[in-house]
Amino acid sequence: MLKRRGAGQVISRDGPESHLAKAGTPSMGGLIILAGIFAGCLATLVVTRNPKWNIAVESMTRRSDLAAVLYLAVGFALIGLLDDYLTIRQPQGIRGIPSKPKALLQTLVAVLFLCWLAFGRPNGFVPVLVIAGHQVLSGFGYWIFAVAYIVGMANFVNITDGLDGLASGLASITAAIIAACMLLLPGGGRAECDLTLYGLLPAITGACVAFLWFNTNPAKVFMGDTGSLALGAAFAATAIIAHREILLVVTGLVFVIEGLSTALQWAVFKFTRILTGTGRRVFRKSPIHHHFELVGWPEQTVVARFWVVGALAGMLGFAGATWRLW
Repeated sequence: MLKRRGAGQVISRDGPESHLAKAGTPSMGGLIILAGIFAGCLATLVVTRNPKWNIAVESMTRRSDLAAVLYLAVGFALIGLLDDYLTIRQPQGIRGIPSKPKALLQTLVAVLFLCWLAFGRPNGFVPVLVIAGHQVLSGFGYWIFAVAYIVGMANFVNITDGLDGLASGLASITAAIIAACMLLLPGGGRAECDLTLYGLLPAITGACVAFLWFNTNPAKVFMGDTGSLALGAAFAATAIIAHREILLVVTGLVFVIEGLSTALQWAVFKFTRILTGTGRRVFRKSPIHHHFELVGWPEQTVVARFWVVGALAGMLGFAGATWRLW
């Protein structure tokens, strides 16, 4: 369908030359991932209605967390869909949503979700960040942190989505590890969570693994901003509700490194241009996966090694959760 609609990706001339051959590959594949996620969540809801499972989630008030996170993910997906559309079609020379309006839209959607969490959630919500059993942030400061956390994680996943299979593979690892922590460890969900919310994480894992079948090099489809923004927002919202914010940072370490590498590159370039008149770069190109490509690593090598780092970060995250560090 994406091919018939002419949803072929436009490759930036600023990227590695090897990527120019990918021009025309269907984008907006995040719609496929979202379909898989919704199917998985629907299966969870059907299963939990069966009395033999003895799961006390019969009332709609106990299903509100899952609905809220899905609404948030759809909100970010719509922003990404518009950005992908403008990137592909480029009406009147406009390529994508400009950065400031895009950030404003993301912030608005995140604030709406957090307003529901603060005032509309049936079980209430305690705005507190806990590390190793110690409260490090609470109250208004926590809400500011939460907005930045959702928008930041959404964009970190978006930035990581630059090589075939990279973001989808890492997302499946991250979702699987966090699901294991929540479902297998005692006190996995520190907050009073809707148990159906935990069905979201296995659904993300399954959807991303299925998508990866077609997204590995050479990719037949890209997730685009439609998928990457939705995945990052869903991860962040789930971590906030379950008070597992630091666990996500650890297990999603590659996403964080990718995002910070871009921020560092931009900051150093701007600072040195002000001081010397000539901007200098830390990496050959950001995000950091492009740096390794330009160093000489084949794309498949970069992806595989980043997956390995992601798996190791996931193991560290699970171990830390076992020791109740986060």
